[in-house]
Amino acid sequence: MKPGFLQIDNGKAVAIASIPDLAFDDFRNAALDRVADGAQVVHFFAYKTGQQIRLAVVLRTQHLLVATCDAPHTFPSLTAVCEPFHMFEREIAEQFGLRPEGHPWLKMVRYHANQEGLADIFGNAYEHDIPGNYPYYAVEGEEIHEVAVGPVHAGVIEPGHFRFNCIGERVLHLEIQLGYQHRGVEQLLRAADFKRLPTLAESIAGDTTIGHSLCMAQAVEALSGRAPDAGARIIRTIALELERIANHAGDLGALSGDVAFLPPANYFGRMRGDFLNMTLWICGNRLGKGLVRPGGVLFPITDEDRKVLSGRLNELTPQVAHTIELLFQTSSVRSRFEDCGVVSMADAAKLGLVGPAGRASGLAYDVRRDFPTEQYPHIAIPLSMQTGGDVLSRARIRASEVLQSIAMIQTLLAQPIATECVPPADMTPLAPSSFVVTLNEGWRGELSHCLLTDPAGNIERYKVKDPSFHNWNGLAMALRNTGISDFPLNNKSFNLSYCGFDL
Repeated sequence: MKPGFLQIDNGKAVAIASIPDLAFDDFRNAALDRVADGAQVVHFFAYKTGQQIRLAVVLRTQHLLVATCDAPHTFPSLTAVCEPFHMFEREIAEQFGLRPEGHPWLKMVRYHANQEGLADIFGNAYEHDIPGNYPYYAVEGEEIHEVAVGPVHAGVIEPGHFRFNCIGERVLHLEIQLGYQHRGVEQLLRAADFKRLPTLAESIAGDTTIGHSLCMAQAVEALSGRAPDAGARIIRTIALELERIANHAGDLGALSGDVAFLPPANYFGRMRGDFLNMTLWICGNRLGKGLVRPGGVLFPITDEDRKVLSGRLNELTPQVAHTIELLFQTSSVRSRFEDCGVVSMADAAKLGLVGPAGRASGLAYDVRRDFPTEQYPHIAIPLSMQTGGDVLSRARIRASEVLQSIAMIQTLLAQPIATECVPPADMTPLAPSSFVVTLNEGWRGELSHCLLTDPAGNIERYKVKDPSFHNWNGLAMALRNTGISDFPLNNKSFNLSYCGFDL
């Protein structure tokens, strides 16, 4: 391993003092060299310790690597050399007023409250913190026109603005502006009473309740030295896979509806409810709230529960398989899905796409295989991968993962699941001056939480990354040279989270 990084394990705490503290130029060069060699960026963020602002980077190869440095007020942009740092540097600039000189597209991510220096970095349009109040990228030409969608949308959906530059029906460029409901989640997680952490983590993105609460629980467990028992790990794994199945089934139904093929749209919509009701059976909540807690779970899976859940899966499995077959064997569906919204493997890698979106473009990465936690080290997980990078590939990935997840859960339900099911009421004190990063494969892809504690064991920095942070730019890339009427289809093939992004 090249010097400059500490190799760490997923979900294992290390002393901050053991992390290499580099001069900024060495930090920058080491990070750029590793990414040039094929590493991907998991985290790149700033944090304040005392009066000093520092930078931390977490990269992944076959291992996780971390390094830190003191943050200059201005520094040469890493993005100017290496695209995967793009979103991270924008976030650092808005959160701490640091200027990445030479960043090719420096604009706000979430519109933080005014602080000194932000207007100088982003321009005077940001002085009133109004999302979308800035000069959008414009394509010049007599035949160019713009189409603006949102931020208010029809239906129950969070706000987000889409600005299309078109020539006729063809999209030349799509700019996506989010940040309209910035909730200050990271600050809440750092400053709130410790007992509120589970509730806050569950609320980061409602359709990823299990994924985010699991990342939080694993980080707290690592810092407190209290691991869950084997039964709790099995229950957590089952819950995460049920969350994956329900969302993938819902997305396949939505894709069916967007091409006006109503039978599978209706079937998948009903089956999504069936899978959500299985989570309801386990913990009394269809989204899994109240199930995962630091130290374990709050609800057991009894032998009677195993019998009920296994019976429901046996009943649903052929229905799912037949509906998938109906969808993909229909030529009119394939003609709409195929070659629509293509993202190449090279572009996917530069954008850092994760989850089904990345695997549909040929990126062979699944946290469950590469950095397994919970019960995943003991489960054979086939890698679902396509190379087309289009709507068809993204849909096929989802269909494959639904059937794989059902098989995983059936395997886990085959044996009794014994757990004490009484997580400690108080997981404090946390290890002082420590660092931990947790990764899990949510249904959209790589979820990651990173915690740093101060010398008293208090949370000094809580960093959250939802897979949508990477993947929204993938949707923008998918729309290039695509008919604007195909935007809804492409949008649903990614199905990204507004609130997971607008932390």
